[in-house]
Amino acid sequence: MADITVLGAGSWGTALAILLAKKDEHNVLMWEFRKDAAKKLQDERENREFLPDISFPESLQITSELNVAMEASEAILVVIPSQFVRSALTNLKGDHSEKIWIGASKGIETSSLKRMSEVAEEMIGESVHNRYVAFSGPSHAEEVARELPTSVVAACNDLEVAKKVQHWFSNPTFRVYASDDVIGVELGASLKNVVALATGMLDGLGLGDNTRGALLTRGLAEMTRLGVHLGGRPESFAGLSGMGDLITTCVSKHSRNRYVGEQLGLGRTLPDILKSMVMVAEGVETTRAVYHLAQKVGVEMPICDQVYRILFEGIAPEMAVRELMMRSLKVEHEIE
Repeated sequence: MADITVLGAGSWGTALAILLAKKDEHNVLMWEFRKDAAKKLQDERENREFLPDISFPESLQITSELNVAMEASEAILVVIPSQFVRSALTNLKGDHSEKIWIGASKGIETSSLKRMSEVAEEMIGESVHNRYVAFSGPSHAEEVARELPTSVVAACNDLEVAKKVQHWFSNPTFRVYASDDVIGVELGASLKNVVALATGMLDGLGLGDNTRGALLTRGLAEMTRLGVHLGGRPESFAGLSGMGDLITTCVSKHSRNRYVGEQLGLGRTLPDILKSMVMVAEGVETTRAVYHLAQKVGVEMPICDQVYRILFEGIAPEMAVRELMMRSLKVEHEIE
């Protein structure tokens, strides 16, 4: 039995909180930072804003008091947009370094270029290094909430901790694999959103399956190149948090990042697109972080570079495609 607090009541946080609460052995408390929204969730027993028509189990409770949420929990599941994780952790009181931290936020902090486990370690303490579990895979909230078969990976530097989390979450429709490659799993989860933006742009431009297949393949090559350079293992990028999540995010109607890219390909501006969205497309700020991180460590990422130029320098997606196609010719499996 585990007492688990879920930080974040968006669609993914809600889906995971429901999944955990349906297992009778867990006590689950979900934190929503807006007091009025937290009361509404508690009263209505569903998240009509982000995950409508999915009822909460009776055992799932809601609070807007962060430190109340933290008090009794053995584990903290962080499902906050990545750019806000640090500010949320700044408001914690007391010592929470002995808890298990499960990170389901998919992104890289723009200001520091750090992964979420690095942010957690900096804010909570070095002991989190062996108690932080990166949690990712092809797992849209809408489908998890409907109990469609899903598989993800839980990665911790201490494999036994990863296995504990694996058992907490696994059920007949949600299968969790264990890993000890935190770096690879975190980077796969983050980088695939940049490629999803690019895939959406191709869809908006009306380009074909050949183009999409090439983009996914070369996008995965870039993800792997940067990830291995930073200490991840190549097999993680061929796994659930890499190729698995990449495919799902790039083709799914549920993907916010693919949607943003598609709208850009159709000619809308980024501010206009983001203003019309309720949920966060993590790939936008992750693109900014990845662009600067790749430059900092000297890793070539031509697709990510072009996505950055489209988002933040205003070049047309058509021009970005042409520039990618006209790059100097390469040997496929050489390190570029």
